[in-house]
Amino acid sequence: MITVLSGGTGTPKLLRGLRRLVPDPDLAVVVNTAEDCWLYGNHVSPDIDTVLYLFAGLLDHGTWWGIRGDTFVTHEMARQLGVDAFLRVGDRDRAVHIRRAELLREGRTLTGATAALAAVLGVQAQVLPMTDAPYATYVRTPEGLLHFQEYWVRHRGTLPVAEVVRLPPGSPAATGAVIDAIRGAEAVVIGPSNPVTSIAPILECRGVVEALREAFVVAVSPFIGTEPISGPAGPLMAAAGQEPSSLGTYRLYAEFVDRFVQDVRDPVEVPGAVRTDTLMVDEERSEALARVVLDLAHRR
Repeated sequence: MITVLSGGTGTPKLLRGLRRLVPDPDLAVVVNTAEDCWLYGNHVSPDIDTVLYLFAGLLDHGTWWGIRGDTFVTHEMARQLGVDAFLRVGDRDRAVHIRRAELLREGRTLTGATAALAAVLGVQAQVLPMTDAPYATYVRTPEGLLHFQEYWVRHRGTLPVAEVVRLPPGSPAATGAVIDAIRGAEAVVIGPSNPVTSIAPILECRGVVEALREAFVVAVSPFIGTEPISGPAGPLMAAAGQEPSSLGTYRLYAEFVDRFVQDVRDPVEVPGAVRTDTLMVDEERSEALARVVLDLAHRR
């Protein structure tokens, strides 16, 4: 089994390639839930849904979120009625949010609700929330302390960031399924997702780092130079007191990473890193990067 730590954009592109080489039942994906929120009366789990939709064959590969070909009738009507609908949610996507909220209100854990949704969608990989406890990323800006969705979607990541904050304070417990998936893996892959808002929340869950120290870990950098391939990783790394680069990313993972992969064009040097093309602009390049990652795992 290959276990992957994932956020919502960079790592799913790598998963697209891994699926061409590894059967879905042999993949487990531990997903960041620190961007989850209750919104419009429903429960939004953006990173979980991106992974679910990828494995279900529903994902919109143009945006890397939401369902391909979705409609937005409910969203537009809500806006007409005066709802502060800053997050554009498709109709089919919203149905998933509604069902998840129902399951959670009935007493299911987020892990249980995710498993139920995966079963209905025909997903054969294990899709595992990092924790069943509330744990969210906020950023301190001139507009105040904002949930990550407010910062990234409403304000399009344009506000200066003074600090990255997790609430509630303290580290939540990783689920037993997450720890088992790490310990039982042939290799653990940390995908090229935002180190501060996608991967760090997973690492902060109790038990995860200890399990990673015992595993064989391959990490892929999301940076080329000081710029992330996508998303707001640069300013958020800086706000978290980390160098926004492959070297800064490596330092975050240094205590447990066995192989580190960075782009061939990256001017920043990480000692011992494997160099390859990490720009996954199509399925073929996703597969090529996945081959490099798997080859490193097999040559451990």
